[in-house]
Amino acid sequence: MFSGSIVALVTPFKNGKVDEKRLRSLIDFQIENGTSGIVPCGTTGESATLSVREHERVIEISVEQSAGRVPVIAGTGSNSTQEAIQLTVDAAKAGADASLQVSPYYNRPTQKGLYEHFKAVADAAGIPVILYNIASRTGVNIEPETIARLAADCKNVVGVKEASGSLDQMSRVKALCGEDFDLISGDDSLTLPVLSIGGTGVISVAANIVPADVAGLIDNYVSGKTAEARRLHYRLLSLIKSLFLETNPIPVKTAMGMLGMCEADLRLPLTSMSKDNAGRLRASLKDYGLLKE
Repeated sequence: MFSGSIVALVTPFKNGKVDEKRLRSLIDFQIENGTSGIVPCGTTGESATLSVREHERVIEISVEQSAGRVPVIAGTGSNSTQEAIQLTVDAAKAGADASLQVSPYYNRPTQKGLYEHFKAVADAAGIPVILYNIASRTGVNIEPETIARLAADCKNVVGVKEASGSLDQMSRVKALCGEDFDLISGDDSLTLPVLSIGGTGVISVAANIVPADVAGLIDNYVSGKTAEARRLHYRLLSLIKSLFLETNPIPVKTAMGMLGMCEADLRLPLTSMSKDNAGRLRASLKDYGLLKE
């Protein structure tokens, strides 16, 4: 159901507020360059520092501007089950095609708690739900057996964004959940390996600045042009590494500022990139051909 290069879209700010005009232009840029889905209000979209109204408005704009051209997978997760339910219901009312549900952070629930949390959200959602497994940020891993149980018990739990970094775990998820369950890479550098074990695509940070190349990697792999997919994989690796020199989305927003795509504004507690790392990022953008001398 959900496949290809799906961008984890930044939320552009200007003078401390969401830059709605720029957000619309970024969505058009993505769709025009082969992106097959939009994720607003995810980690890369700085959802943790958006007010509830800002969160709702970013999703509304994403739905309006996408205008049915690609699906909108709204980031509506929370460490509060009731808040996650409300955000998801609101996103569904706004016209979002699906919800991306990060596992509850800080609470460190058991596997039983994770199951009950996601089931409650899925039961209330009214739209497809994609789980988001990223223990490095949340402090708890969603075990493959828990994912499989949710997929079996909740027909609208249709996939997982896997950012565990473990191909063993992802293979286990695919084996347990079957071909109809979408395994989506949560790490740009693992897109090609995940495709090789049955993954359907990536929710990508790098696509914010090189959407055509990320989409091209997947399109070439799916069409059997594996050599070209590998070429793009290796071409992207150095750039991807530079986009994670500091906590995401600091580097990608800095890069977008350097490229004139949006302001590099971040919200505290995120701060601007260090001078040394910004220099390394700029060099990487030049090497890739995105910045001129």
